[in-house]
Amino acid sequence: MKNKLIFFVDDDKMMLDLMEYTFKCREGFEVKSFFSGEECMRNLHLNPNVIVLDYYLGEGESNAMSGLETLKKIHSLNNKMPVIILSREKDKRLINQFIQFGAKEYVIKDDFFIDTLIETIDDHFMENLD
Repeated sequence: MKNKLIFFVDDDKMMLDLMEYTFKCREGFEVKSFFSGEECMRNLHLNPNVIVLDYYLGEGESNAMSGLETLKKIHSLNNKMPVIILSREKDKRLINQFIQFGAKEYVIKDDFFIDTLIETIDDHFMENLD
């Protein structure tokens, strides 16, 4: 069976390293990491099985795409692409906005987020067996 490709998009290197390490150590997964929404968009041709996208991207860079802008662009090109949003934000209006624009799930970055992320991604692949 072919490995499942996961894109991780986060401008925090420590977060990317943690997610990369966690999923590279799991059988059946291939991982690509990006520091920006723009980088992710340039690599969509690789057809990831799921994208994990941070809300805040390129903080301090006025022309960097946010996670919400990236989500909108991804879904304008492929509205079936499963995107999981990862953020410290707990604002229900913001969460609803991400869901409205096509996010499959919204995972809060807390002390246990990596476990939640593993479970969310595993659940996604169980729902979508090839």
